[in-house]
Amino acid sequence: MNATEIESLTAFASQLADAAANVTLKHFRQQVTIDNKLDGKAFDPVTIADRDAETAIRTLIKASHPTHGILGEEHGREMGESALYWVLDPIDGTRSFIAGVPLWGTLIALNNGTRPMIGVMDQPYLGERYLGFPGGAKLIRHDEVHPIRTRPCASLSEAIMGTTDPVIFDRETELPAFKQVRSKTRLTRYGADCYFYCLVAAGLTDLVVEAGLQAYDIQALIPIIEGAGGIVTDWQGGDPQMGGRVIAAGDRRVHEEALEILSKV
Repeated sequence: MNATEIESLTAFASQLADAAANVTLKHFRQQVTIDNKLDGKAFDPVTIADRDAETAIRTLIKASHPTHGILGEEHGREMGESALYWVLDPIDGTRSFIAGVPLWGTLIALNNGTRPMIGVMDQPYLGERYLGFPGGAKLIRHDEVHPIRTRPCASLSEAIMGTTDPVIFDRETELPAFKQVRSKTRLTRYGADCYFYCLVAAGLTDLVVEAGLQAYDIQALIPIIEGAGGIVTDWQGGDPQMGGRVIAAGDRRVHEEALEILSKV
């Protein structure tokens, strides 16, 4: 993709976020029926807002870019004629959504067949939209555009770390490693799902460590972190785009220190 195409598709990704917001905001902090994807074995909630928001995004993609493929959390994979495909999580953080906590987000990525090139994290209740693209990242807050950059952080001892919840880690293998990283940080916070990654990109926090992710949980966040000057890998230092265990950091020194611990799992 050339620069003009990237600019056009980034603008289109923002339109997709608008379409999702028109759905999600109608249901946020309202009484909605909550279904459990796991049939009572555990709790993985989904609502009409998740399903209808993804449908709204898919409808726009099919109308404007019918050759593009789509991978979404709620409605699965549709192959396209083009190598380009969209990766969608209409509400990342459904648990926060149903609890009325405004730290969920709509995740939209455009993958060129090799890597996610464009990423959007939209939190419409707060009026914040983070966009990442080759060579940059920005925050649009209440129609004002702010370029964003990660901040310097020399070591874990100076770092603020976030993760969704310690229960996402395997108790026998992943959790001890996470606790070892946590013991070295200045501060660790929980419960912000995709929003944590954008705080790293904006230079407000320094590190996110997670596990058990799917492709649609991480692909939109990779261009945002990388465009802001950060780094995202798996726990072995490899490509994180298919999910699993992920480390995102604003400063490579912090990433390397965390990786030294986590790569042993």
